[in-house]
Amino acid sequence: MATNFWSLACTRFPNSSNLLPRPHYPSMPKYPAGISLPENRLPTNESTAFFSVTGMTCSACAGSVEKAIKRLPGIREAVVDVLNAKARVQFYPSFVNLDQICEAINDVGFEASIVNDDMIERCRIHIIGMTCTSCSKTLESTIQAIRGVQNAQVALATEEAEVCFDPRILNYNQLLQAIEESGFEALLISTEEDVSKIQLQVDGVRSENSMRVIGSSLEALPGVLGINIDPALSKLSLSYKPNVTGPRNIIQVIESTGSGRFKATIFPEEQGREAYKKEEIKQYYRSFLWSLIFTIPVFLSSMVFTYIPGIKDVLDAKIVNMMTVGELLRWVLSSPVQFIIGRRFYTGSYKALRHGSANMDVLIALGTNAAYFYSVYMVLRSATSSDFKATDFFETSSMLISFILLGKYLEVFAKGKTSEAIVKLMKLVPETATLLTFDNDGNVVREVEIDSRLIQKNDVIKVIPGAKVASDGVVVWGQSHVNESMITGEAKPVAKRTDDTVIGGTLNENGVLHVRATHVGSESALSQIVRLVESAQMAKAPVQKIADRISKFFVPMVIVLSLTTWLVWFLTGKYGGYPKSWIPSSMDSFELALQFGISVMVIACPCALGLATPTAVMVATGVGASKGVLIKGGQALESAHKVNSEHPLAKAIVEYAKKFKAEDNNQTWPEALDFISITGHGVKAIVQNKEVVAGNKSLMLDQNIFIPVEAEEILKEIEEMAQTGILVSIDRKLTGVLAISDALKPSARDVISILEAMKVKSIMVTGDNWGTAKSIANEVGIDDIIAVAKPDMKAEEVKRLQSLGHTVAMVGDGINDSPALVAADVGMAIGAGTDIAIEAADIVLMKSNLEDVITAIDLSRKTFSRIRLNYIWALGYNLLSIPIAAGVLFPSTRFRLPPWIAGAAMAASSVSVVCSSLQLKYYKRPKKLDTLEIQGIRVV
Repeated sequence: MATNFWSLACTRFPNSSNLLPRPHYPSMPKYPAGISLPENRLPTNESTAFFSVTGMTCSACAGSVEKAIKRLPGIREAVVDVLNAKARVQFYPSFVNLDQICEAINDVGFEASIVNDDMIERCRIHIIGMTCTSCSKTLESTIQAIRGVQNAQVALATEEAEVCFDPRILNYNQLLQAIEESGFEALLISTEEDVSKIQLQVDGVRSENSMRVIGSSLEALPGVLGINIDPALSKLSLSYKPNVTGPRNIIQVIESTGSGRFKATIFPEEQGREAYKKEEIKQYYRSFLWSLIFTIPVFLSSMVFTYIPGIKDVLDAKIVNMMTVGELLRWVLSSPVQFIIGRRFYTGSYKALRHGSANMDVLIALGTNAAYFYSVYMVLRSATSSDFKATDFFETSSMLISFILLGKYLEVFAKGKTSEAIVKLMKLVPETATLLTFDNDGNVVREVEIDSRLIQKNDVIKVIPGAKVASDGVVVWGQSHVNESMITGEAKPVAKRTDDTVIGGTLNENGVLHVRATHVGSESALSQIVRLVESAQMAKAPVQKIADRISKFFVPMVIVLSLTTWLVWFLTGKYGGYPKSWIPSSMDSFELALQFGISVMVIACPCALGLATPTAVMVATGVGASKGVLIKGGQALESAHKVNSEHPLAKAIVEYAKKFKAEDNNQTWPEALDFISITGHGVKAIVQNKEVVAGNKSLMLDQNIFIPVEAEEILKEIEEMAQTGILVSIDRKLTGVLAISDALKPSARDVISILEAMKVKSIMVTGDNWGTAKSIANEVGIDDIIAVAKPDMKAEEVKRLQSLGHTVAMVGDGINDSPALVAADVGMAIGAGTDIAIEAADIVLMKSNLEDVITAIDLSRKTFSRIRLNYIWALGYNLLSIPIAAGVLFPSTRFRLPPWIAGAAMAASSVSVVCSSLQLKYYKRPKKLDTLEIQGIRVV
């Protein structure tokens, strides 16, 4: 387990001045008061590659390929598609290459070849019209089959698809069109992660030609990638690269076109998935109300008014032959419910059947049509007969549709609650920001309030006390305390002064800050967190495969079961298999059998089963984010419950050296040239024409640098004090020894103790020497130690433990931890660690508190307890309700389940599963952790 707080002591040899080179940063623009700030964010180097894999015949083959790939160091994710003979691999090129991945696949008996992925693009699409797991699986297969698509994931709970495709073969519009042709409505949400989008309203436009002129002007602006023009609304939708241009540049181009008569503003319409979700909720609510308006009279005339003298006489009055007023009234009122309000079920059924699948809409359409058209037949027969008395079931079809619409309304309303965490995160950024303009001397000459969506990179923003920070950035002037709890979960305000970083959406408390925007739009920390949580909610947990497998045959099985129920009851009644006294006075044996069949058909919808896992994962990932624990998908969440180029050393040295530099009148640092990092050993560079080597003893020996006896003795003393010794040489001569102590977090021992109580075994794997490792292990209570471990050794130890059948979680914070983080079943990165470590991890602990390791594992366990409960309820509901609907209790108790009650029960099952998942919103971390905080043990 890696720790990340370091203290430093320095022992100098003579002539050791200018020992430490100044890190070399790229030139930066000028800022107020002459401040020039470096970018302190390391770039990540993750790559995605696609492979064609031949020889796979079943899911077991795909599992073998996936396992072989994931055993390699540096693998972030591997997804194998047996149907299309493809594999998508996310990996880190510094640890593994394409040839090694191919070789690993070939070694397990398959043939792999690299698919050119230089031009692969990714997009997210909102899908409208999915009703159950069968829909999502069918659509996923349909998208996968489109030429040019490399990989596709469709999530029912979020109603989104994530598609990787080759833009040389396929574009966004063709992809959307293909999805719509498959029977669903598709709306593009986002494209590549480094692309931002904006929608602008243009005033002053007099013709379509004016919009085309504006579009042509914008196309010439560097960084603009795509423009979509809506002349009717005078609206422009643009995608652009935030590193090249920004929204104010775009507006400036628009307003400089056409002699200044055009004015552009942010389009006022609410954007994103939430807008579509709200509209969907409204649609179901309106449909339910209209259905209710027609259904209530049908229900009253059929079930209530027939027992009220006077009204009964009016309803029983004959119109044509034996057809009564009541029958005609019910026919007229139920028809709009069946064909207008219930049109969505016909549409959904057609789309599903056209693609060879069956979904919830098919069951509802079959059930309501059976009741409605049988009733029509009975009414028409009574109208043409002088002695036939009809019995209709119009109330069955109309009430069934009404209750299902009510259930869908409650379901989408409840599902909207599962993504509340994302909505809250997106609303953290303030609507406006104060933009500062400076003169050449760095003096503020102007303050302008602008829409926060118009902030561009390198803008300087003024943040007053009590205001939210409008953008990620670096403080260039002022000091204050900033409350970052809404992003990191850390309750204590953090002190901020010049050169410190701030996060967009956090709250400035007591001082004025000037902040230079460094990450805007999709690059911001908040956007990345939102995107990460959304991706996590898209990713399917392995346990969801159970529901996917069941859904393939569940609906056809229900249809067969329903028809069998009807046939058995009908034939039994026809041939005297049960007494005629069993048949209600208003029915015959055919009608009784029909009601049993319809009840089975509508009560057994698999919606609840399909929602059991994704809704729980959605809530859990959102709750985790609110507590400073970012979980990157269902795979990490599921595995966790089974558990169990900047380096911290360099950072500590530089921070210590600043103390000496502060006493020096010369504030400039010498530039380091030809910098080389030697993994697991140290660094080399040329500083002021001198070769500087800094690292461990083995590095000096490899470089043939003589180590004096005095230095050997100091190293021995350092190790006896549980410290790490760093040797420094200048021009091949040893000139100094740096002693670095690994200061433990006070909570470390308690965390290890709690993990032990949770039956999670802790092992320390470190690059430190054995003396330091043993000292730290004894202090925190860890028995198993592996010291002097290089990055590849850490990964190998993870794989060794996995080979013994253990589920392994790795906690780390440095680049050297990345291979092990990737290899582990669950990689947990300390939030204060390097970007590469964070990218490699499955779970990010944003507060950098070890206690959150416990929170992550405990949240995972609670989530999967909830998922198991959801599955028990969903499967138990079907196992119990289908026999009851089929009439198994009728012979002994005369109890039967009318179709409209069966429909209500079906709707209630889906709502109950979603509500069950929503209970995770009230998750509280283990009380033992709160005790640690009360005792003042927590490190902030």
